[in-house]
Amino acid sequence: MKFTLSWLKRHLDTDLSVPSLTDAMTMAGLEIEHVDDPAARLAPFTTARVIAAEPHPDADKLRVCRVETKDGEKQIVCGAHNARAGMTAIYAPLGAYIPGLDFALDPKPRKIRGVESHGMLCSTKELEAGEDHDGIADLQGDWPVGTPAAEALGLNDPVIDFEVTPNRPDWLGVHGIARDLAAAGAGAFKDAPVEIVAGLFPCPVSIETDWAEACPVFAGRVIKGVKNGPSPDWLQRWLTAIGLRPINLLVDVTNFVSYDRARPLHVYDLAKIGKVIRARRGAGEADRFEALDGREYDPAPHHCVIADDERCLGLGGVIGGEHSGCTGETKDVFIESAWFDPAVTRVTGRETGIDSDAKYRFERGVDPESVMDGLELATALILEYGGGEPSEVRVAGKAPERLPAIELDITRVKKLLGLDLPAPRLEEILTALGFKVTRGPVWQVAPPSWRRDCREAADLIEEIARIEGYDRLPVTRLTRPEGRLEAPATPLQNRVRAARRAVAQRGYQEAVTWSFCHHEEADLFGGAGPGLQLANPISSELDVMRPSALIHLITALESNARRGLADPRFFEAGPIYLNDQPDGQRTVVAAARRVIASRDWRGGAAPDVFDIKADVLAALAAAEAPVDNLQITADAREWWHPGRSGVLRLGRNIIAEFGEIHPRVLKALDVEGRILAFEITLDAIPAARKKALKARPALALSDLMPVRRDFAFLAPDTLAAGDLLRAVRGADKALIADAALFDRYAGQGVPEGHVSLAVEVTLQPSDKTLTDAEIEAASKAIIAAAEKAGARLRS
Repeated sequence: MKFTLSWLKRHLDTDLSVPSLTDAMTMAGLEIEHVDDPAARLAPFTTARVIAAEPHPDADKLRVCRVETKDGEKQIVCGAHNARAGMTAIYAPLGAYIPGLDFALDPKPRKIRGVESHGMLCSTKELEAGEDHDGIADLQGDWPVGTPAAEALGLNDPVIDFEVTPNRPDWLGVHGIARDLAAAGAGAFKDAPVEIVAGLFPCPVSIETDWAEACPVFAGRVIKGVKNGPSPDWLQRWLTAIGLRPINLLVDVTNFVSYDRARPLHVYDLAKIGKVIRARRGAGEADRFEALDGREYDPAPHHCVIADDERCLGLGGVIGGEHSGCTGETKDVFIESAWFDPAVTRVTGRETGIDSDAKYRFERGVDPESVMDGLELATALILEYGGGEPSEVRVAGKAPERLPAIELDITRVKKLLGLDLPAPRLEEILTALGFKVTRGPVWQVAPPSWRRDCREAADLIEEIARIEGYDRLPVTRLTRPEGRLEAPATPLQNRVRAARRAVAQRGYQEAVTWSFCHHEEADLFGGAGPGLQLANPISSELDVMRPSALIHLITALESNARRGLADPRFFEAGPIYLNDQPDGQRTVVAAARRVIASRDWRGGAAPDVFDIKADVLAALAAAEAPVDNLQITADAREWWHPGRSGVLRLGRNIIAEFGEIHPRVLKALDVEGRILAFEITLDAIPAARKKALKARPALALSDLMPVRRDFAFLAPDTLAAGDLLRAVRGADKALIADAALFDRYAGQGVPEGHVSLAVEVTLQPSDKTLTDAEIEAASKAIIAAAEKAGARLRS
C-alpha cells in the first residue's frame, strides 16, 4: 500500500518529519517496505538560468551555454535543441549522479570537442521525473536560481510504501492509516464527515440484490451531464506517485476513493445498461462477458455477478465489463457502491485468475458501512470537477450487522502486558481507534464496523499494547539457573538430524518445499486425507496438505534438469499429513534422484533400485533403526514401479519405501525420464533400547585374522536374498561379523524355479584363533540356518 505525505496530511494534522513518521508507523504495527523521497534523490539538482547559448565551434548539434547557477556562472556544453538564452533549466553540478542515465558526472571539467563543460543541463527523463527527453527541462514560472529541482518540478512529496497485514483491510485506505497514527500520537485525526449530496431527481435505475449472502447491500445513483475529461492536477499527482496511471475523471475518482477510503466503486455508462441492475448468481456460458482486461469469462453459479435484464455486466467486487464501460464521450453515468462477501470474492478471483484492486480489498473485508460515504464522496468530486446533476440514491438490502460488544476486564491488561495503565488511558486508546466503550465492573467494548478482526478481549488488549508502544512493555529477566544447561532434543529430533546428515553425505542436496500441494498431485500419492482441504489456500495450486514429501522433490528435479543441472539429487526432512487428527502428522525423510548414466570413457552405469536401497539403508542406520532386523517386501504402494521397488518393514510396521517411481505418476507430473526415490517414516522407527549403565570398552579392530568362507545355496526363486542373509547372520551372532551376497545364478545345472545364491561369510574371532573344529561347527550352523530359511547347500 502506497501513499504520499501530502495525501496523509489530508486526514492527519502532523508536523513530523518523514523519518519520525515512519518510526511512528513501525511502532504502531505498520511495517514499512520502502520510502521514496524525490527531494532527497534530487538534492544535487537545482534551477539555473541560461544567459547565452551559442553554437559549438566544432559540432553542428552542440551548443555552448553560459549558465547562472548556485555555484556561480558556468560554461556547459549542451546537445539539446531547445537550449536558449533566458530559459530556466535544471543544473547538475560536476560529480552528480544522473539517475535516469545511471552514471555520475566526472568530478573534474571535461572537454567536449575541445570546449570545457562544467556540469550538465538535464531533461526530466534523465532525472526520472517524467518521460520528456526531447530537450532539456524548460521550467515555467519565475524560479530563483538555486531552487531545489524537486520543488520546481513538484516532486517534493515523499511516497511511503508499507505492508498491509491480512487482518487490517482498513489500512488499505489513507483515512484508516491516519486514524491509527493519530491514536499512536503522531498527529490529530481529521475525521470530518462526508457531506451528503442532495439528489435533484429520482434515480431512473432500479437496484435489486437477489443473492443477499454474496451482496447484502447495494447502493447507486445516476449523474447526468458529466464532462469526463482529465482529473485535477492534485489528483493526477497523487495517483501517479503511487504507481497508478491517470486516465480520466471518472476512473481517477473511483481509484482515489478506493485508496483514500478503502472503498471500491464502479461507474457504468448509463446509456449502455438497462433500467434494472441486480446482484445475482452467475449462469455459466449464458453470462459470458468481455471484461475490462480484454478477456472473456463464464461466471459460475457460486460467483456473484452484476447484471441487467439483458446481460452480465461484470463480476461483483472483482471486475467490470467492457460493454458498459465509460469513455471520453460518456455523459450520463450510474455509480455502484456495494458490499461483497469476502469468501465469495476470494473464490471468484482465484478461479478466474483475476487480481484487481477491488478484489484485493473486498476479499479482505471492506467496511460494510462505507457504502454511502464512498458513494457521496465520489459524487461530490465528480460534480466539482466534471459537473452534472445527481439523482437521489437508491439502496437495496442492508449492511451486515456489526460484531457484538466484547467484555473486557481491564485488570487483565496489566496481567497480560505488565503495563499499569489508568482506566482513562485505556478508554482513550480504544476510543481513538473507533471502539465504543461502556464502563462498568466489566467494560463493554463495541468494535467499529471496519474492525471485524476484533472478536475477544485478547484482541483489545493487543490493540492497547500496539498503540501504547511495544517498547514500553516491561522487560524482566528470567532467573538463570546455575551451571550449564544443554537444550534437550527429543529422540525424533535426533533421528531427523542424523538422517539429514547421512543423506547429505550420500550426495543429496537438502530442499525445503511447501507442505501444501494440488489435490490432483495428492491423488497420485494416495490422496489428501479427510479434513486436509484448505479453506483459504495461498494459491489455487496449493489447496490440500501433502500426503508425501516426494511430490515437490520430483517436480523440483524436473525443474532443475530443464535448467541444465546435470544430475540433481534432492532430499527433504519434514512433515506429511494423513488426516486432520492430532496423530495424523508424520515426520519423514524423503529423497529423489534421476536415473542418469554417468558419461565416462570407461563406461558408466546408471543407478538402479539397489543404489537407492543403499541410500535408504544408510539413512536408517544413521537414525538408529534396527537395519539388520528389517524385512524387505515387494508390496510398495501404487505410486511405486512394480518389480523395481520395495518396502522395509518390521512385521506389519512399515518403516520406509524405496525404488523407482511409477511412469504413470511421472507422466501426470510432466516429468521426463525415470526417478529413483525413497521415503522414511521416522515416527515408525521403534525406540532404541536403553543402554546399560555399565561402561563398555570401545570397539577396536581385532588383532586376529578373520576367516572367510563361501557357500553356494540352492533356493527357490521366490526366496528373498535378504531373508537368506538374515538367517545366515543369525546362525552365530557372536562369531559371524558379516554375510554378503556376491553371485546369483539361474540356468544350466539349476532346477527350474530355483536360483543359486553365493554368499561370503566372515567369521571374526575375538579372543583366540579359530580351530578347524570351530570353523566346521560354524559352517554346519550356517547351513542349518539356511535350510530353515528355505535354501540348501548346493552340491
